[in-house]
Amino acid sequence: MALHSTVQVDPTAIVDEGATIAADCRIWHWVHICAGAIIGERCSFGQNVYVGNRVLIGSNVKIQNNVSVYDNVTLEDDVFCGPSMVFTNVINPRSAVSRRHEYRSTLVQRGASLGANCTILCGCVIGSYAFIAAGAVVTRDVKPFAIMAGVPARQMGWMSAHGERIPLPLQGEGEWCCPHNGDRYLLSGDRLLCTSAASRA
Repeated sequence: MALHSTVQVDPTAIVDEGATIAADCRIWHWVHICAGAIIGERCSFGQNVYVGNRVLIGSNVKIQNNVSVYDNVTLEDDVFCGPSMVFTNVINPRSAVSRRHEYRSTLVQRGASLGANCTILCGCVIGSYAFIAAGAVVTRDVKPFAIMAGVPARQMGWMSAHGERIPLPLQGEGEWCCPHNGDRYLLSGDRLLCTSAASRA
């Protein structure tokens, strides 16, 4: 396996031969990481996490207790997966029918947060810095910065990259500046765009 020397692995964890894990990751009790997984720097895997073979995880990703990241899931940098949230990779599972060739891919883009006990149905794209509320069931693509809640999940507002609710309507025109970091948000139609203060410096 390609395991960086700074990776901390609890003695109860299983990391299969062939897994690629970059620097400064922490792998806690009873975690299982399969051989094909590719994991970036500074990631944390809480108790009883499972990571499948065809999984790509970026840097600074935090996966809390009891989360299974199944094949065909990609998590970009800075994603947060709350306790016991659920991914799927088959849309119509049957115990008696093999559907391994029908896996649908799920992409969680940079900075998104997936709340405790939420469910992400396979085939969805979760936009950058989206915020999925605890217990929500996501059945379709989610826009960047969108707050999603309910069953099925519906958009309830906008969330900044810093984690602040943005006081703009779901659609229309508007502008807001984050008081924490100076990021500027521009609402155009039903899309929210962000220009970071750092990029404007």
